[in-house]
Amino acid sequence: MTERNILDLYRREYDRPRDRHYFHFTPDGERVLSTAAFFERTAAFARGLEKLGIGRGDRVMLLSDNRPEWHLVDLAVADLGGVDVPVYGTLNPSQVAYQAKDSGAKAAVVESPEQMAKFLEVREQCPALELLIQIEGPPAAAGVVAIDEVVESGAGGDAGDLFWQRASKVEADDVLTLIYTSGTTGNPKGVTLTHNNLVRNVLAAYDRAPIEPEDFGLEFLPLCHVFERMVGYLYMYLAVSKGYCSVYHVGDLVAQIKPTVFAGVPRFYEKVYDKIMDKVGQAPPLRRALFDWAVKAGGKAYPKVLAGKAPGGLSYALADKLVLSKVREGLGGRVRFCISGGAPLPVFVNEFFHSIGVRILEGYGLTETSPVIAVNGAAPGMTRIGTVGQAVREVEVKVAEDGELCVKGPSVMTGYWNLPDKTAEVFDADGFFLTGDIADIDADGFIRITDRKKDIIVTAGGKNVAPQPIENELKRSPLIDNAVLIGDRRPYIVALLSPNQEELERWAAAEGVPYATVEELTRHPALQARYAAVVDETNAALARYEQIKKFRVLPLMLSIDGGHLTPTLKVKRRVVEKDYVDLIEAMYKD
Repeated sequence: MTERNILDLYRREYDRPRDRHYFHFTPDGERVLSTAAFFERTAAFARGLEKLGIGRGDRVMLLSDNRPEWHLVDLAVADLGGVDVPVYGTLNPSQVAYQAKDSGAKAAVVESPEQMAKFLEVREQCPALELLIQIEGPPAAAGVVAIDEVVESGAGGDAGDLFWQRASKVEADDVLTLIYTSGTTGNPKGVTLTHNNLVRNVLAAYDRAPIEPEDFGLEFLPLCHVFERMVGYLYMYLAVSKGYCSVYHVGDLVAQIKPTVFAGVPRFYEKVYDKIMDKVGQAPPLRRALFDWAVKAGGKAYPKVLAGKAPGGLSYALADKLVLSKVREGLGGRVRFCISGGAPLPVFVNEFFHSIGVRILEGYGLTETSPVIAVNGAAPGMTRIGTVGQAVREVEVKVAEDGELCVKGPSVMTGYWNLPDKTAEVFDADGFFLTGDIADIDADGFIRITDRKKDIIVTAGGKNVAPQPIENELKRSPLIDNAVLIGDRRPYIVALLSPNQEELERWAAAEGVPYATVEELTRHPALQARYAAVVDETNAALARYEQIKKFRVLPLMLSIDGGHLTPTLKVKRRVVEKDYVDLIEAMYKD
């Protein structure tokens, strides 16, 4: 293996130059950079940072939406032997301050004046934070440096040669990044990942996804999340042209961008599914029937594709031409496959995408494992829907006596930043990392994740209930955006249902129901009856002890801004339980 650090991965991309290599898509248009232009700015920025005193081991925070500059900064900091600390744009000033102080960051590169305001507000609380650099717009305040100024200070001469000279001195075991876990409770922990962790994960996983240099990769999941970041390094290794887009704009822009490959979290695929089904639901009866027939034809064909055979049959060919190809146009019409990770992908959503001819490779991993532990593959027989695939090369897996999945391998983190006790807690005596997920592994090595260990509900009667499968079943209803089951040490299971605001507003318009607020609308007797029917239908397939005895519809959708979802759209169960404690207790009063 010749690749020791991420700069070696980037070198493969650099060695395949093209005039149109990096695309930045926004609602205002697109911006394109050549391979040479991107490298010149990256090398100049690295040299400029060096002149400002950034060097080996220094931590540099990076708060930016997805754009070429994200990787520009990442590569420049790595080239100097520095450590980047990626930050979610949704964090508030106090959360920014915590990560700045905990990491001891010396500098921060921030996208906009609005985001820079967070750093300015807490700067006095962070004595180590000496340098603030802004990517867009005029500097937000005195003492903030524009990124162009840093680039100009390092441009010209031998900046490019110096970049590769420094890159050759970056060791595999050097720390590459501190990624703070979003966490569902308590303060986030800084996951310490080395160059070796990420490089080995890329090299171990790339053969599962047949990405080619001619592909066009779309990066819309926040790059501060390790999943998209690892995929970005995979694109570098395979020298793929790529487009950057905000997760907030991808729904409107993906048809225009026309990617051939991309990675997404399950909520993205669920939203696309909901949008398609909503459009179909409003179509005339004949078109709905045609759609249903075509999807059924696709459902019969995709198992053949997974086995490496042609879908075959006149019926499928006609269904694809008349319907399925047009549905795929909503994603640009060129998608060869996509990857899902970050949370469990509902089986019905996965099956639907396969039925319309969009292959999803579902995988599984954690920030602490850089991240890929397992992933379904594109080769014949390497995908089993409902599983997260087999473990990738170099990753050893086992299931503990209590059902917890444990892993060992070169992509597992070195530990939590400055938290040796917390680090020790997540490794067993044999050096296996404890994932916190409950899983089973079949005879062929395919892994099925059944729930989070900490999320397992143990009722007062001693029955174990895995909430996620039940919550996913509830979310099949377009009325429900999210669901949270409660019942730990309680006599029975109850549910909090987060309403799908768009669906409710559409229903109100169709029924001519006036309302002042969404909360008022959720209390409408007809809607309550529809929610009750969804719960009853879900209960019909459950054991008695798993059944939902009562439910309440929340007044608003759970959201990141409201503090109830992580940046990767996972529910913060403990926060939800705390904020809606009165609603929960009311369901247990009788």
